[in-house]
Amino acid sequence: MIPKSLEGLKSMNYFNVSYNRLIGEIPNRGPFANLTYESFLSNDGLCGTPRMHVPPCPANTLRTSKNNRVVLFVLVSLTILVVLIVSIAVYLIFKKRRRELPSELDLLSRITPARFSYYELQRATNGFEESNLLGLGSFGSVYKGTLANGMHVAVKVFRLLNEGASRSFEAECEVLRNIRHRNLTKVLGSCSNLDFKALVLEYMPNGSLHKWLYSHNYFLDMIQRVGIMIDMASALEYLHNGYSKPVIHCDLKPSNVLIDDDMVGHLSDFGVAKLLEDGNSNDITNTLATFGYIAPEYGQEGLVSTRSDMYSYGIVLLEVFTRTQPGDEMFNEDYLSLRSWVHNAFPTNIGEIIDPNLLRPDEERYDEKLQCALAIFEVGLKCSAESRRERMAIKDALPALEKIKVKLVSLYGRT
Repeated sequence: MIPKSLEGLKSMNYFNVSYNRLIGEIPNRGPFANLTYESFLSNDGLCGTPRMHVPPCPANTLRTSKNNRVVLFVLVSLTILVVLIVSIAVYLIFKKRRRELPSELDLLSRITPARFSYYELQRATNGFEESNLLGLGSFGSVYKGTLANGMHVAVKVFRLLNEGASRSFEAECEVLRNIRHRNLTKVLGSCSNLDFKALVLEYMPNGSLHKWLYSHNYFLDMIQRVGIMIDMASALEYLHNGYSKPVIHCDLKPSNVLIDDDMVGHLSDFGVAKLLEDGNSNDITNTLATFGYIAPEYGQEGLVSTRSDMYSYGIVLLEVFTRTQPGDEMFNEDYLSLRSWVHNAFPTNIGEIIDPNLLRPDEERYDEKLQCALAIFEVGLKCSAESRRERMAIKDALPALEKIKVKLVSLYGRT
């Protein structure tokens, strides 16, 4: 073919390509405008204008048009394909996010707890009927309720005639409004007016740890008990170290540990909790918690800190594996406490004080399992040391218990 670029040679005065095997269109611009047909003789494949004595070039026009249509078709097809791929990708991402993320209502309830009317809660609990009563506390009662949408909830109603009930409600609202953790009971909303105050909480169908320890027809094995104490420790680790201000629960005990469908423990009841101000490692309070679980400095001076929570946690740990309450009648001020009872048996006589339902001397790998129990009691004693400076911190207790659980799982042949 004759290159079209030759049209740009403005100084070209002579050009002759006759008697060759050239094909394609003869250029007709630039110097080619002045050339005659004699410059292109005997090139049967050439085409162009009639003055060149060659046939016209309909094939070129057709090919160009055809090429244009092909290009257009390819571009349109690619555009449709890209749009289709993007649409599918957006749909899949949206669908995945809808599965993974909470619903809008759930998200809003986490960020801004809902407000319930008194009549909504009255209907949900059948007029606060006694058959729906889940438990009684120092400042109120907890009822099972069913909302209009069918959701089961726990409604904690504060007895406002009791001194400190309003303060307890405000303290619990303050804490629960700001904290979020998988092992803390979630607050779904509240109801507050001059004559009535209540919190609407996540319902825990398996009740409290206290029920599982002391009620008939309920039993937790060694691994389940360690697991629930790890859940409780995880919640404490968040309260003490994972929030912007240390939160002191101040009332750790089995009845304040609730268990969900999957036998996961959730720490609840923040009615006497304290938020430590910036820079403070302890605080003074005149609110008394439950006898038997109170750290010495808490009972004597009203001094609370993360270490006072650790004392209570240690006592709960000892209670869970002895199945003996610190307020048991065999303990009194002149004789023993739960901690001293365990301390006196540690380490040689642990087999005599552990809950007999957990370990039998004739069972397989008894000695190894007893060593795990010994390690658990050691953690409990370190957490509940008389001197608060000597107490184990939750950041050390949690991994220690997790390590013990791994060993127990292997001993019991579980996955």
